[in-house]
Amino acid sequence: MSNKFEDIPFESNMVPEKMELGSKLKFRCYKGISCFNACCKRADITLTPYDILRLKDRVGMSSTEFLKEHTVPFHMEQDGLPGVKLRTTDEGACLFVTEDGCSVYSDRPTSCRYYPLGHMAMRKSGEQHEETHYFLVKEDHCKGHDEERELSIQEYLKEQETVQYDEMNKEWLQIMLKKRSAGSTVGQLPEATLQMFFMCSYDMDRLRRFVLSDAFKNSYELEETVYEALEQEDVPLMQFGIKFMKQAFFAERTIPEKDKAWEKRVQERDEVWEARRQAELARHQQAEDDKYKDQDSD
Repeated sequence: MSNKFEDIPFESNMVPEKMELGSKLKFRCYKGISCFNACCKRADITLTPYDILRLKDRVGMSSTEFLKEHTVPFHMEQDGLPGVKLRTTDEGACLFVTEDGCSVYSDRPTSCRYYPLGHMAMRKSGEQHEETHYFLVKEDHCKGHDEERELSIQEYLKEQETVQYDEMNKEWLQIMLKKRSAGSTVGQLPEATLQMFFMCSYDMDRLRRFVLSDAFKNSYELEETVYEALEQEDVPLMQFGIKFMKQAFFAERTIPEKDKAWEKRVQERDEVWEARRQAELARHQQAEDDKYKDQDSD
């Protein structure tokens, strides 16, 4: 199963015809069809932050544990934005597939819900809002396309219960779309920023520790009720992480800062760099002293 959130590659099994919500498709998948489970045994599933929340709760793991046990990292873009995919067997089968089908079906990822559709958000130059277009995925092993049932894309997505997933994924996908639209104006992201993107997108355990730390609270002006929600609930925490990335990536003032907090962080950063510079000078001076000692001993 292959379903991409990014631009369609040159070689692809997507039918290159743009489809809209009212477009018709013929497709049906059910237990008993000759290819049942075939797509799950060739899984290539990119996960969104909301996918991870649903799946880690389903299997009773923390986000950190789930990422370690059930995902593999990959680079989503040329500049290295980190993504995660579902881990598979050596043969490429999803770890959640059984002879009776998907063992986590009601919490299956967004890509699985959309199959056999690919979808892509595009934003025209000068436009503020993106448009979503759909593409049909036809893989040789899939016999669902031979079924006689016909319905619109809108009807199919309603049947697959994608609405909540789309709503939860929307702002996160917009971050990547905006970054791609900005192109070289954003530039190559430093390693610390890439790690921050990974934490805010996928690892809610680390993000929770980060936003509840004294250092964070000393920098941002938030009501105590907000911190209580971030401590207890995953969805508000995920949404907060997306807001924080908007502020970090695009300088959008999505989270109020305490008075003088920015100046304080700059001062602390300068103090750290000065301490490192002094340590490097001391190390260099010690190396010079040792060299002269060795020469004197000769």
